[in-house]
Amino acid sequence: MNFKNYFIINFLLALLSFSFVNEVIAQEEVKLEEIVISTTKNDQKQHQTGKVFTIIGPEILERSHGKNLTDLLNEQAGIVVSGATGNLGLNKSVFIRGASGAYAVVLIDGVLVSSPVGNGSAFDLRMFSIDQIDHIEILKGGQSTIYGSDAVAGVINIITKKGVKGGNSVYGTASYGSYQTYKGTIGISSHVDKFSYNIAYTQAKTDGISEAALPENNPGPFEKDGHKTGAVNANFSLQAHEKLSINPFLRYFYGHYYFDANAFEDHLENNYKLKYFNGGFNTKYDFGSGKITLNYSYENALTDSRSQFGNSISEGKTHLIDLFYNQNIGRKLNVLAGVDNRSSIFRLNSAIPPQTNLFSTYGSLFLHDVSAFNLEIGGRYNKHKAYGENYTYNLTPSIAISKQIKVYGTISTAFKAPTLENLFGEYGANLGLQPEKSKNYEAGVDFKFAADKYNLRIATYKRDLTNAIVYGNTSYINLANQNVKGFEVEPALKLGIFHARGYYAYVEGTEFNYITNEVSNFLVRKAKHVFGVNAGVQLTKDFYMSSNFKYTGKRKDGDFSTYAFIDLPAYKILDFYAEYALLNKRVKVFADLKNILAEKYTEFYGYSSMGFNMNAGISFNIR
Repeated sequence: MNFKNYFIINFLLALLSFSFVNEVIAQEEVKLEEIVISTTKNDQKQHQTGKVFTIIGPEILERSHGKNLTDLLNEQAGIVVSGATGNLGLNKSVFIRGASGAYAVVLIDGVLVSSPVGNGSAFDLRMFSIDQIDHIEILKGGQSTIYGSDAVAGVINIITKKGVKGGNSVYGTASYGSYQTYKGTIGISSHVDKFSYNIAYTQAKTDGISEAALPENNPGPFEKDGHKTGAVNANFSLQAHEKLSINPFLRYFYGHYYFDANAFEDHLENNYKLKYFNGGFNTKYDFGSGKITLNYSYENALTDSRSQFGNSISEGKTHLIDLFYNQNIGRKLNVLAGVDNRSSIFRLNSAIPPQTNLFSTYGSLFLHDVSAFNLEIGGRYNKHKAYGENYTYNLTPSIAISKQIKVYGTISTAFKAPTLENLFGEYGANLGLQPEKSKNYEAGVDFKFAADKYNLRIATYKRDLTNAIVYGNTSYINLANQNVKGFEVEPALKLGIFHARGYYAYVEGTEFNYITNEVSNFLVRKAKHVFGVNAGVQLTKDFYMSSNFKYTGKRKDGDFSTYAFIDLPAYKILDFYAEYALLNKRVKVFADLKNILAEKYTEFYGYSSMGFNMNAGISFNIR
């Protein structure tokens, strides 16, 4: 299908939906949501931005105790978390709009987090418990002008829980389920006068399933690959002055994971240990017509891996300083100007640790509510210690045709800098690498009716990635291109006690693959067609239940034993969740049932997927 036809067809569908709903609603007055989006670094309201964003609000998080972060992200349009339905300890990578996990940036409270060790630098989403999240903001498309390297396909901003007003609050969650899996969280938070804090500890353990699938005619069984983890999350806030706030934070994670040798290949002793520390602070000085924000973050990650290929110990450290200034010029114009510096160091076994540095300056203009018109325009200059200089820009206009309809579009560029592993690693290091670069195009339309009871969003996109870093004959090289295009349709409704949200995502493209070491005319492991529905009902003031259905279409995966592609059939997953509140909602009991149809399917060729599984538990909040 021609890309131009995507937008035409989707726009016509949207107009039909508009006509139908308009007949039902009959001129009812609409008020746009006043949700403030902090991920743009300018605190924009929903109607003021032309970017495609999704907010997973507190009400959804409070009804997701049986899930983890990757489960929740895997329910969003245009997002696929690879390994989400595999063994709990299996690596999880976020694919946004057909891009690999290395092309998505993760923030915690607006501060960049990453993996200082490893080839891709992507943050490990298994390290953060859903019990510590207040809400999540997702911006799709190239966001390098604001967030620099890696923000090629999108940004995920995790906003953590903060201290609650009115004294101390003790809260926790405990659950137990299939595969001898348990998880427990205990925390305390408070907000008294000008000081608040939130401190929590989470521990989890599972026997898991075998990561490797059992080959045909093999009596088996393979050994289970379990894991155990522990995590501390703490944040503090001090209102030192009516204009000055200081917000320190620290996080520590420990994980011990067992894994198999390869597809269809069991291994009893393969395991690795991960230790991760992240500490820093966020400081804001607000003087009314503007504010200055300073973010500092230090990350240290240490992995100890033992496999059939030998033992490996690696350690990475990253220092991030991000200083930016917001200024209001009248009521219609906002200016953002900032600098950030990222210094990284990487040590593998006993080698001399190499380091690199990426310095950037950036700026944006935000024009708001000029009649029906909004505009964001910005640019970024980057200076890298190894490869030199590069630039990015974005242009994002939007027009509110009426209170019910908004159209928007974006043209932007983005980039991903070579990692320390690419530049200095033990295998295939290449100091001559250039950054991967992309050009991104988006267009969309939003419909909102009856005070947001009925919503429909349609967005189309195209991304052309060049200079992709791949492993050549003897080293990493800039060789491959990736061309991706697609569209997303997201209807939603809320009628009294009932709410439902659906999506259909289509993506196609070309990319370099390591099976045949050439460019393929399809995206490996990524289905062209994915759709899903999430529906919930508040049966009584205390009893809530919901279901989630997701269909994943046909796709191709690689068989590294024959270096050939394998066709994987489509599959569908149906989940169910229920909770009941007690003691004036201070206590909740919940149950989360996954794959209740016991669908047998393959997500990755040669690796196992979960059958029917469940967990149940209790959460409490005592004030």
